[in-house]
Amino acid sequence: MINTLDTKQSGGGRAIAAVRISNVRKTYRLDAVDVPALADVTLTVRSECFTVLSGPSGSGKTTLLNIIGCVDRAGHGDVEVVGVDVNRLSDDELSDFRARHLGYVFQTFNLLPVLSAFENVEYPLAIAGLRAAERRQRAGELLDAVGLADKARSRPGRLSGGQRQRVAIARALAMAPRLVLADEPTANLDSETGHSIIELMRTLQRELRTSFVFSSHDPQLLGAADDIIRIVDGRIVGIERAAGHRDVTNGEAFAC
Repeated sequence: MINTLDTKQSGGGRAIAAVRISNVRKTYRLDAVDVPALADVTLTVRSECFTVLSGPSGSGKTTLLNIIGCVDRAGHGDVEVVGVDVNRLSDDELSDFRARHLGYVFQTFNLLPVLSAFENVEYPLAIAGLRAAERRQRAGELLDAVGLADKARSRPGRLSGGQRQRVAIARALAMAPRLVLADEPTANLDSETGHSIIELMRTLQRELRTSFVFSSHDPQLLGAADDIIRIVDGRIVGIERAAGHRDVTNGEAFAC
């Protein structure tokens, strides 16, 4: 069992919504043309769920993921992530918030090539100032959890694509984030490896009670989702909840 570093609940002990956004708009400037990416999006992402943002290329799903992940700011509207109004945070505060409460998994892995698998997982813990003994223990636990304890000393160049993604998942979970975001995490993997990565993320999500939000159109990932949020032309056109899960009711966001 992996030790967690902080709580996933509000002060009253109730699981909070992973994300609440209201009337969010986002427009990008391309030369002399304004290009709308999101149009009045209102959404609650349930806590402790496996949520997939799905839509065709150019639908706005990556833009929405970036706003949820505090990589980009909304041009208009309210954005609350794990109970925090991120619109009120300065750039420095937002950077600290991302480091402490959010984890990221990229389709291109984004591992540091000069560091070993262990050092890649340990790196965010070192930046956060954890003591050497604590960060070594946690990095070791996470590599063991993703099945790569025997590859701890290997650098990314000596790992397969699936193994690199496992390291990236371990690194994303290093700070015991409340929310993990992934942009097309299986896009560069073959179907069998992609399936094993999805199963791994699903297992860790349930064990650690962490909320996961993906952008993807991978049928395997959609099949594993608790919630699927369909986006077309910058608008949410449908939300599919897995059978048997409670929906958001009377303003309360129930966990899966």
